[in-house]
Amino acid sequence: MQSVSCKWLLLSFLFLSWAHSALAVDGLRNGDTKVRGVNLGGWLVIEGFITPSLFKNIPRADMLDGAKVRFQSWSSNKYVSAHEGGDSGVVTVDRIDPKEWETFRLWRVSELEYQLRTHNGQFLSCDGEGASASTKSGSPSSTETFSIVRWKENKVHIKLSSGTYLQASSENELKADYPAGADPGWDDNNAAIFRMTFVSNMEGDYQLGNAYGREEAKRVIDNHRSSFVTQQDFEFLSAEKINTVRIPVGWWIKDDSKPEGPEYPYVGGSSAYLQKALDWAQAYEIKFIIDLHAAQGSQNGMDHSGSRDDSIEWPSYTEQTLEVIEFLASNYGKHPALLGIELLNEPHAPQISLDVLKPYYLKAYEIVRKYSLDTAYVIICQRLNTLHSFEIYNANELKGLSNLVVDFHFYNLYTDFFKNISPSESIQYINKQRRQQVDSLNAANGPIVFVGEWVNSFERSASLTEYQDLSKAQLEVYGSASFGWAYWTLKTETFQFQDWDLKKNIEKKILQLYR
Repeated sequence: MQSVSCKWLLLSFLFLSWAHSALAVDGLRNGDTKVRGVNLGGWLVIEGFITPSLFKNIPRADMLDGAKVRFQSWSSNKYVSAHEGGDSGVVTVDRIDPKEWETFRLWRVSELEYQLRTHNGQFLSCDGEGASASTKSGSPSSTETFSIVRWKENKVHIKLSSGTYLQASSENELKADYPAGADPGWDDNNAAIFRMTFVSNMEGDYQLGNAYGREEAKRVIDNHRSSFVTQQDFEFLSAEKINTVRIPVGWWIKDDSKPEGPEYPYVGGSSAYLQKALDWAQAYEIKFIIDLHAAQGSQNGMDHSGSRDDSIEWPSYTEQTLEVIEFLASNYGKHPALLGIELLNEPHAPQISLDVLKPYYLKAYEIVRKYSLDTAYVIICQRLNTLHSFEIYNANELKGLSNLVVDFHFYNLYTDFFKNISPSESIQYINKQRRQQVDSLNAANGPIVFVGEWVNSFERSASLTEYQDLSKAQLEVYGSASFGWAYWTLKTETFQFQDWDLKKNIEKKILQLYR
């Protein structure tokens, strides 16, 4: 009896998996039943790794908003530290092994002036000559603004607006007691000299707009938007039988209609280019998904979320984000080429809790339905940094919603696990673990399954044959997802990230989309 029951369970699982994966996605061209798509990444939402040329003419391009830096006293070799991540208010110069307390995020005021934000959000502050530095302020003003004077890249002075320099005192304090008007010079034994090292940087819309300034940023971004994605790209995609484009947009798109445009430093005008893309999509019988990639307050702290400094503050902006969904649904919900609207890209756990995310998804779903009835698919994204891959998929609050799609992003990158396995083991991982994951999702009798981002890349160097085998495995496994897949991304500028470039992969016959 136990054996018979197991057989029936297995047959039921297989049937549900087949039935869900066999569902046809409505509205695709030429009898296509699933999405074979590509993301238009780096276009209407900037990502520096995709288009590094946009940042090349910025003075001090390594010192953009959100860059993480550390300051080490040149004379003592000890690091400036904001105790308890800034919460205590105490600042010392006494740490040998730098970690979070010793890491500051830049807020760029001008090419020479910066504010330094601690791990927990306070700003380095100094009240004037003779005062010790502290981290008592949560909002920056003149006492939190410093000039960073550089010499030979990593040697710096930190200067107050009064002209006084900060230096490491004999008591391991950071004090503004180097005489105003005196030049500390660059002698290695001077306590006013610090070694500035970079932990990471950010290159997104905020960084570009704030560094260039309003007029130059508009010129740079307008030129980029008009040339990076063109009608010829849609012609190419149509010829390669790509039937869908996923188009990332930022929350500031809703303010294009305001006379003053979006708030500084975001650059307006993206809605006009989105409309061009929709017209091209319709002309070439390609469907489009509008993806809210960057939400106000940032849902994941990444540069492609429009973040200034990797802070995740989106839970305070859910109502404003619903206004963005209202804008997108009311303007594009009835467009004949619309396939779906994605409500939020890659919310990050644990900062974005399910208690906040699920009610947002429900409210946003109802807004889309108000304008598109049941014709458009509503796409919700799984959280990043969670081990529970079914958490959104199985949410009771979302069960029974029509044309609901859950978006999963599968990258064999970033973690130590993928860094430590060979290309052949990475391919095997796709064929086994990823296949099991997709099969389980298809069989779960929940929302439709979409692999909305993936890339044909390894953490280690690999042969052409291994790249071709990886693409074959991913196309087969992700092609079994009930909604389909979308590659990240259409194109990149550099050789370093050519794996991420769909066009190059097709032209080099690494990705063979059809045989």
